[in-house]
Amino acid sequence: MEVIKLEFPINIDKNEIPPLSMALGYFDGVHLGHQKVILEAKKQANQKGLRSAVMTFDPHPSIVLGKNEKHVQYITPLADKIKIIEELGIDYLFIVHFTSEFANLLPQEFIDQYVIDLNVKHVVAGFDFSYGRMGKGTMEILPFHSREKFTFTIVDKFTSGDEKVSSTRIRQYIKNGKTAELPELLGRFYKTPGIVVHGDKRGRTIGFPTANVDTKNEYITPPLGVYAVKIKIGEDWYEGVCNVGSKPTFNNDALKVSVEVHIFNFQKDIYGAEVTIEWHQYLRKEQKFSGIQELVTQIEKDKQNAIKYFNK
Repeated sequence: MEVIKLEFPINIDKNEIPPLSMALGYFDGVHLGHQKVILEAKKQANQKGLRSAVMTFDPHPSIVLGKNEKHVQYITPLADKIKIIEELGIDYLFIVHFTSEFANLLPQEFIDQYVIDLNVKHVVAGFDFSYGRMGKGTMEILPFHSREKFTFTIVDKFTSGDEKVSSTRIRQYIKNGKTAELPELLGRFYKTPGIVVHGDKRGRTIGFPTANVDTKNEYITPPLGVYAVKIKIGEDWYEGVCNVGSKPTFNNDALKVSVEVHIFNFQKDIYGAEVTIEWHQYLRKEQKFSGIQELVTQIEKDKQNAIKYFNK
């Protein structure tokens, strides 16, 4: 897949680009609804003898347009989004640098410069996609703005449990710890990468050594509690149990939330390693114990519950 970064004003010669079937959208999460749009563009490309393409935007429009948003937590930050779209077998990915100048384009100007001038012969987008200044361009008026230079497909609402699958809904699920339900919306479990850092090493003194994972702050971390997780180290996946919390048994005023994974049947030193946590099942909320023995008993229970989950 060829990744092309676009600026405003546009900085590419259309003669360098073959005729395209292009999916338009922000696509945070590249969830099952997004995949339906992207794969429709790929299908149309195959049927019409075109190359397949996706156009997305970076950073998130709310950072540029919102008064208060200085930092957005993503389901899939840009590097992840690129990887997932590539896995869907797309030929070209256009990443438009979203600026206030770009946001000010009239709907017709956006279509002229970022669709027609990019040699797009077929457009695919969700029924609720909007474009141009203040989102005034909609799929209803796309035929008018197309100037008959391209054809288009509008993809209907994609639902799960009678409710639209959306990035907003997925964010809410993650923030509520509903990690086990995410594959119905995402098509996969939610993942967060990070680096294993030195912690207070208390886990090993009670027989449950943990990998203290410093997760990147552009990802949403599930809420405090204990989870059955998988963790990728190098090319291998391991099962484990993860505590997200402030370690209330030991620490009354921890400021930073810690993410610690006790990895089953694992002895290696992995300090400094880049790892990925895959969030499976929420097991219980974080709680304070009266002493070490009560904590150890509960961790053993958590471990057995996680093993039972993975074995079912």
